[in-house]
Amino acid sequence: MKDIFERLQSGEIVLLTDPEFSRVDEIVTRTLALSPALNSSTSVDQIRSRLSEIIGSELDQSTTVFAPFYTNFGRSIKIGKHVFVNHACSFLDMGGITLEDHVLIGPKVNLITENHPLDPIDRRGMLCKPIVIKQNAWVGAGATILPGVTIGENSVVAAGAVVSKDVPANTVVAGIPAKIIRSI
Repeated sequence: MKDIFERLQSGEIVLLTDPEFSRVDEIVTRTLALSPALNSSTSVDQIRSRLSEIIGSELDQSTTVFAPFYTNFGRSIKIGKHVFVNHACSFLDMGGITLEDHVLIGPKVNLITENHPLDPIDRRGMLCKPIVIKQNAWVGAGATILPGVTIGENSVVAAGAVVSKDVPANTVVAGIPAKIIRSI
């Protein structure tokens, strides 16, 4: 039988009444406790160190993250080399977030892997799908990437876009909902 983390990342509905949900709560509590130190950091090296502690793996020295940085879970974030994450980004990562090498994330970007079922009976449950941002992609300021989306290699998400579907490689998307506006 899959544990709660495997079930969350495989897209199964996980109810808050699940007997294993306390394991999620433990990680959330730990992340919330570590976040103030992250967001009061005074150097990129300090941010990198404190975020590494939250996500449970060491960020490469070539990666830069600016504070404030928000995450509710943290343990399902994977960040490659030469990645840049600007100020005030929010990563809700229970479904898994992967930023491949050379990704650029603008300020106030929201990466949201978590959702709730439409059925009111199950609505307080979690329904998660991963986000993957491929190599050399750029997500502009204030964009929101929704659960289950892959942003293709070299693609650009325009500022303020809301992306609900996969973005092919080498394209620019913009708008709400985001649509392809050109090829690169």
